[in-house]
Amino acid sequence: MSSRGTSRVNGSLPQTKICQFKLVLLGDMAVGKSSLVLRFVKGQFDEFQETTIGAAFLAQSVCLDDTTVKFEIWDTAGQERYHSLAPMYYRGAQAAIVVFDITKPDTFERAKAWVKELQRQASPNIVIALAGNKADLAEKRLVEYEEAQTYAEDTGLLFMETSAKTAMNVNELFLAIAKKMPKTDTQNPTHAARHRGVNLQDPDAQSTRSCCGN
Repeated sequence: MSSRGTSRVNGSLPQTKICQFKLVLLGDMAVGKSSLVLRFVKGQFDEFQETTIGAAFLAQSVCLDDTTVKFEIWDTAGQERYHSLAPMYYRGAQAAIVVFDITKPDTFERAKAWVKELQRQASPNIVIALAGNKADLAEKRLVEYEEAQTYAEDTGLLFMETSAKTAMNVNELFLAIAKKMPKTDTQNPTHAARHRGVNLQDPDAQSTRSCCGN
């Protein structure tokens, strides 16, 4: 009888930790923030993606060994008139993706400004990733990979070039961020509350979407 009980306790499902984190996307308008999220969450790409008004919310999970990392994703509008709303979305976020368009140098400069703002005003331990999007337009490139890579290294950021259109490095970017999340803290309820990373022990609280799905 006891052996049967032990077998259930050691089963893969009960041992799986589910950690939940808030992630925000920032960047200039039309750099492809919404397209990156749509590709990651639904595996889709819309050539004529509508402009985000204010912010949009989506959720998706990634699997890491015995841990499922669930991202609560806030996709913010890039228009300047919505800038004042941004702190409301990045406040309390454990991760941020700052996106620029590799064919538009001004969006890279704007991305640098977002990074400075995050480092000054966001959570001290926030994980920041820099995404050079629209890598499928490499023939129109005006921001060199090496320039962005050097900036990211000097500033302590994750960096990848991505393409929402072809799916290049989209899942890989979110996976890299997930690996940086403080998953061990979720084992302690006090730390979990502090970091807002939740270990959801109740199986009913798990997302119905497959954690490894697109």
